[in-house]
Amino acid sequence: MNFKKYIKAVGTGPKGNRELEEDEVINAVEAILENKVTQSQIGAFLIGWRTKLETNEELTAAVKALKRYMKFSKVENSLELGYSFDGRTNNPFLFPLYENILKEFHEKNKDIRELNLIISGDLLQPAKNGITTKEIFESLDLKQHVYFFNRIEYLKELSDITPLRHELGLRTVFNTVEKLLNPAQSEYGVTTAFHKPYVKKYLAMFKEYYKEVLVVKASEGSPEVFKDGKYWKEVNGEIQEFPFSLKDFGISYDKTYDKISLEEALEIVKNPDEEIIKLAKFNIALYLVFAKRVDSLEEAWERLN
Repeated sequence: MNFKKYIKAVGTGPKGNRELEEDEVINAVEAILENKVTQSQIGAFLIGWRTKLETNEELTAAVKALKRYMKFSKVENSLELGYSFDGRTNNPFLFPLYENILKEFHEKNKDIRELNLIISGDLLQPAKNGITTKEIFESLDLKQHVYFFNRIEYLKELSDITPLRHELGLRTVFNTVEKLLNPAQSEYGVTTAFHKPYVKKYLAMFKEYYKEVLVVKASEGSPEVFKDGKYWKEVNGEIQEFPFSLKDFGISYDKTYDKISLEEALEIVKNPDEEIIKLAKFNIALYLVFAKRVDSLEEAWERLN
């Protein structure tokens, strides 16, 4: 194949660059995943594409291309949590606490349809060097309500280019599109964005694969909230914003960590203090709203407590 035309399309410069057509994006991604081109060509293309800035249409096509290689295993009554694959350095993961919180919640709220949470992970990807969801799951024994999908099992072709991505050492299009690929065929999906332009991007590229997709402003590329924030969803074709404040729910949390270790993160969730438990419950309250199990954060919080 003539892969050089794709490199030229994204790497010529402002005057010569152009947007890739859907079939071109699909062909390029397929060539990368199937190793039909050299590592140097892949690197040049990914860096050029990132520098050009991928359009929403190109990102949507990239997701479509990846879907062709995926293995799916449906989990009923589920919400996918779209975590970044580049690790966490400043906060612990809260999701190990979700299992018991949801178990207790459903025991006390028989009128609420079951909610299961889906989290994907893989080997660490660039550009941070933190702990990953995969490392946490491999260190714990979570059996109910929280399901882990290992990417090497559901999308091995993308997992296999991890060494090349580390050699590049930069974020690429895959950092953007890999967060919410829905291997469990969940009804609902939520991921995170810190910069508002990415809200529109995420909603555009993922919405056709879910009943509804939401984007939350949260910490370190994961849908876990540690401070005041907001979430966005599309309502009648318009993106609407919904702010929240932790103090309204009696939560006061101001801890940060400098390069948190796996051991520290595990110790925090094995022996959680009151504020960490409150934070975890608040995140579950958000997920109950996102998955339309309750009508408001206030209702979710009251039922959880």
